[in-house]
Amino acid sequence: CLRAYRRRADSSRSRRRQQDFFLQNKDVVIDYKNAEVLRRFLSPEGKVLPCRRTGLTAKHQRAVTRAIKRARSIGILPFANREA
Repeated sequence: CLRAYRRRADSSRSRRRQQDFFLQNKDVVIDYKNAEVLRRFLSPEGKVLPCRRTGLTAKHQRAVTRAIKRARSIGILPFANREA
């Protein structure tokens, strides 16, 4: 029983951390007008993905969330995906 628990805990810890998209691509800027980049950080339902799924740093996650909200308010990105 205890061995199985340790085995599961070890396998979950060895998972590699996802890299920050903006640290890898220095030429890409977080901008509310760049809808193609912002769509990478939205779920199929149109929700903002958390940083544990996207691998962004906290600073970049806040900037992406702010840009998505601005793009939604002026109509570049949808508030919700009705097809999903």
